[in-house]
Amino acid sequence: MTDSTALTLAGRLGFRAGQVVLEIGYHDDVDQTLREDIEKVTGQSMVDEDRRGWVDVVLVWHREGDGDLADTLADTVPPLTDGGYVLILTPKPGWEGHVAPSGIAEAVPVASPAQAPSVSAGDNWTATRLMDPRTKH
Repeated sequence: MTDSTALTLAGRLGFRAGQVVLEIGYHDDVDQTLREDIEKVTGQSMVDEDRRGWVDVVLVWHREGDGDLADTLADTVPPLTDGGYVLILTPKPGWEGHVAPSGIAEAVPVASPAQAPSVSAGDNWTATRLMDPRTKH
């Protein structure tokens, strides 16, 4: 990761050049600046749910009312490359669609046994990273 990449929000969230990023749950309320930053850092456009095959990162925009997060993860997350991860973005407290941390924690055993602490992902979103503990991060 270059120094300039590390300074961007996408870089701090773990995105790197060349990664294939699958985006799930896109609506007009997503953080467009973050999306553009991810595409700039990875050097390519994000792919949608029609993508078949391995991906490096699954980016899930999830809001209260979007359905069961565990089902979303179980049904839509394709195989991840070694070191791949799932990044769940939820609205911050006080924003419409906020998801309590317990809602994410309940979905984690289905998707991945390892959950990193949540971090700020811009003005309105919180990011929670799910990883396979058998991979090197």
